[in-house]
Amino acid sequence: MKKGQAGGSNIPGFLNQLSNYVQLMRLDKPIGVWLLLWPTLWALWLAGKGHPDGGIFFVFMLGVVVMRSAGCVLNDFADRKIDPYVERTRTRPIASGAVAPMEALTLFVALALVAIGLAAMLNRPAQLLAFIAAALTVLYPFIKRFVSIPQLVLGAAFGWAVPMAFAAQTGQTPQLAWLVFGTALVWAVIYDTFYAMADREDDLKVGVKSTAILFGDADLFVISGLQILMLVALIFIGNMAEMGAWYYASVLITGILMAYHQWLARNRQPVNCFNAFLHNHYIGMTVFIGIVLHYTFNPALPV
Repeated sequence: MKKGQAGGSNIPGFLNQLSNYVQLMRLDKPIGVWLLLWPTLWALWLAGKGHPDGGIFFVFMLGVVVMRSAGCVLNDFADRKIDPYVERTRTRPIASGAVAPMEALTLFVALALVAIGLAAMLNRPAQLLAFIAAALTVLYPFIKRFVSIPQLVLGAAFGWAVPMAFAAQTGQTPQLAWLVFGTALVWAVIYDTFYAMADREDDLKVGVKSTAILFGDADLFVISGLQILMLVALIFIGNMAEMGAWYYASVLITGILMAYHQWLARNRQPVNCFNAFLHNHYIGMTVFIGIVLHYTFNPALPV
């Protein structure tokens, strides 16, 4: 009886630690999943001309969650001596001591093994690109100590699913794939600069580099230029993929959302900059809806 009671008493502790692992992987904060997911969905629908392969779709959807989780775990491990001094991050599991660094590394390795298993289900061109995706995931958490534009590396990591999706679906990475990748990269610099603006004062204190610090007082001006560049790229994508009115309507709405984000961050208040970052989720969703509506009302033959 005592043995059973002892076993039962361990259950709350196990559940509490499981909750810490969930927080470490940011599964309780899905915004990162959405920001990684949308360009992946753009690519799958464009590569499949509205008819993505079901098996490939499953692998990429699960892969988005696994790779984002792995990136978060490694990021917190890399920042374990910085996060305790940043107001927004001091309660993260490693920073607070709830998860030991070696536990985090073990979890990262487990997630990496799952990612390898998923990549093994894809064709050879996609598998080769997966090696680069893995390198970018490992590189980003450490690069912000050395370069002033780590958002470019983040953008490459978040956008690399695009050429992978084209390769998995078609066996090739055409010009359209790289145009979509470039668009996703620019978008990541936009939203992650808003994110960095919310942390700018803390980052300056601890010596972390970011585009928010690099751009300084010109931050909103530079972001507006990047937003225009992204809109132009979306128009080029529409032209190259022979999109119709539904898609271009989504691009128009995207422009309106971007203007709203500029308005949100106009006073550079950290909470408003962070809200502008969060709201970028709707940009990715809007573009995807435009693509889906195009293929719904203008069906193309499956590739």
